[in-house]
Amino acid sequence: MRTILFGGVIALVTTVAAIGADQTWTGQISDSKCRASHVAAAHGKKMSDRACAQACVKGGAQYVMVSDGKVYKLMNHDADLAAHAGHKVTLTGNLNGDTIRVSTIMQAP
Repeated sequence: MRTILFGGVIALVTTVAAIGADQTWTGQISDSKCRASHVAAAHGKKMSDRACAQACVKGGAQYVMVSDGKVYKLMNHDADLAAHAGHKVTLTGNLNGDTIRVSTIMQAP
């Protein structure tokens, strides 16, 4: 019984430690409306990824991170996301489900 209890405690501690650790992703800052695919039909004219993301956010969408085909919600929009809209970035933060709380963001080469 003690072995099972001890194993459960170790698993819980490991899970909590993994949840709290910062991770790093490289991808593009986009918007929750267009996500990974910016198409001209969405705005009635051809736009750059940056202009599209900015227009969608101005219209009520939220900034998101597209990395390796997965779209992540970004929890704190005070992380200078507007300056990086449409750009490839390296982002560090804490992942909870499909949402990242951004710690740092830098334009990727």
